[in-house]
Amino acid sequence: MQSDSAETAQAGTLGHASRGSEAAAAPGVLVILGASGDLTKRLLMPALYNLACDGLLPAEFAVIGMARRPLDTTAFREQQRQDIQRFHTRRDFDADRWAWLESRLHYTSGEFGDPEAYARLRDTVLAVGGDSGAAGNTLLYLAISPEFFQTVNGLLDEAGFTQLPGSRKIIVEKPFGKDLDSAVALNRSLLTHWREDEIYRIDHYLGKETVQNLLAFRMANGMFAPLWNAAHIDHIQISATETVGVETRGEYYDKTGVVRDMLQNHLMQMLAYVCMELPTSLEPSAVRDEKSRLLRAVRLFDPASAARDCVRGQYGAGTKADGSAALGYRQEPNVDPESNNATYAALKLHLDNDRWAGMPVYLRSGKALWKRGTEIVVQFKPQPGDGGEPNLLIFHIQPFQGVEIRMQAKRPGPAFELQRAGMRFDYAETFEATRGTGYEVLLYSALNSDPTLFSRTDFVEDSWRIVQPVLDLWKDTRAADFPNYMAGTWGPLAAHALLARDGRRWHECITRDVLLRSEFFANAPAVLLNNLTLACQPRAVEAGATVVERGEQSSDLYVVCRGELEAIGGSGERLGVVKAGECFGEMALLDNRPRNATVRAVSPCDLLVLAAADFRRIVQDFPQAEAEFRRIAAQRR
Repeated sequence: MQSDSAETAQAGTLGHASRGSEAAAAPGVLVILGASGDLTKRLLMPALYNLACDGLLPAEFAVIGMARRPLDTTAFREQQRQDIQRFHTRRDFDADRWAWLESRLHYTSGEFGDPEAYARLRDTVLAVGGDSGAAGNTLLYLAISPEFFQTVNGLLDEAGFTQLPGSRKIIVEKPFGKDLDSAVALNRSLLTHWREDEIYRIDHYLGKETVQNLLAFRMANGMFAPLWNAAHIDHIQISATETVGVETRGEYYDKTGVVRDMLQNHLMQMLAYVCMELPTSLEPSAVRDEKSRLLRAVRLFDPASAARDCVRGQYGAGTKADGSAALGYRQEPNVDPESNNATYAALKLHLDNDRWAGMPVYLRSGKALWKRGTEIVVQFKPQPGDGGEPNLLIFHIQPFQGVEIRMQAKRPGPAFELQRAGMRFDYAETFEATRGTGYEVLLYSALNSDPTLFSRTDFVEDSWRIVQPVLDLWKDTRAADFPNYMAGTWGPLAAHALLARDGRRWHECITRDVLLRSEFFANAPAVLLNNLTLACQPRAVEAGATVVERGEQSSDLYVVCRGELEAIGGSGERLGVVKAGECFGEMALLDNRPRNATVRAVSPCDLLVLAAADFRRIVQDFPQAEAEFRRIAAQRR
């Protein structure tokens, strides 16, 4: 276990009126190595601009960029001035605040392998730090490819950066290694030149307010504390899904894959915050100790358990949410046309400690899926009177930010009938805040020498130990079924089977925008959409699967999100097709009659299912819904 000696944050001088009770960060010099790249213009500079607008940067602050591009300070400022117009995240651009920040930008060019470049950089840091009053707190941000980390660290040390007066921090971006061995080697290389308390390994997910709120939620809301264990929680799901494919990142992604890109870092961070023991204080060492202790409690996979409890997928050609065609992974630019790389993964984890023994945690992440979203779903064990529906606590991380409780409530009326209901805290409706990049709080913390939100050596290596057996298994065995899910769908069917085997299912957090893709709900009032998002359940079916049989008396309403189905008559004739955005089964329910056709999937399909009881309840509560269903059904005929 590495120890942290958290340095006391210095009191900074306000460079602008500070926001609320927050003080400006400590004075300091931020050195960005790789300053001409995408990370700087898309994330770092907009984050610094946001901090400047909120009065959270001190007057004694400077930025020094270094990169291969032969620019001077004037040209660098001009470049950043153009880029910030495109990439800032605020509603309105504050030219005065940007001018304040721009005046603090400096630049020196140099090759990353050239010792003389680092000598010039050191001279620049000392000069700028002395002139601006920011000396004594130097942050070295490696916004460069990991292949340069070892070289750059050695040359920084040779140039004297590890001996600069005052506080020194080196900030390292992910990916931190490509496997356990390379991560250990990289850590050893860093620790050769820097102390553990000087190394700030950054994971931008920890800059998200909703991820930080996981700890606040647990520490500040004692009513949940007695329930936060395997005796009351059935299981936990952590999902991070994306609608986009790899697009222009094929060269990087084909060497990385979903486990390295998402599970080993982002999802492990969220797992730690949700499941760790509460720290005795918010001191950085206390928080980081508990995070690492939690990861060490994760049962490591052996080859048999990895094959049983881990699912991989790769997307094929499909359809985007807007209806346009989507390439398959192997057709993306700079991707091997026979690639065995996984773009989807689902893992079942076990935590071997007193709090969580016997309770599984399911992780999943994937590209080119039906919905973008990061959610943590805590499903509680059913209790007498729950009406058969489990209570859910859902942390919405992105793009919607908030916390939601799904429970049972009595329906209005004289009869005692229960109905699913939800209570939701929404960040956008509660706090007045400008959308950030996720890097603001991380840069602010680094200036203040607060390592709480940065990963320590043991956490990084423990997270690699968890996923390394999975990477080894998938590297040594070729997936015979790739691609095994279409772009725009809910992922491989094997991922649904992983939970179904345990009598569980993935909780797809359906949002209004998903329902509004269907013409049936385009004009629905908000209260009806709220009812539908709580009542609809996902279902994935393979091509050739029968969804309903002709003659069934009782069934459900189905909304087609992806794929195509055909209706088959009693003599086997094809009566018609049902496509994405359409639904079927509504007339049999409305008229209380048997199904007049068999419906079978022509292609793999993703469906939303509204149970018959919920359908009848909604039609009863919203008569206009029945009229709309009948109108559209008549048009279809």
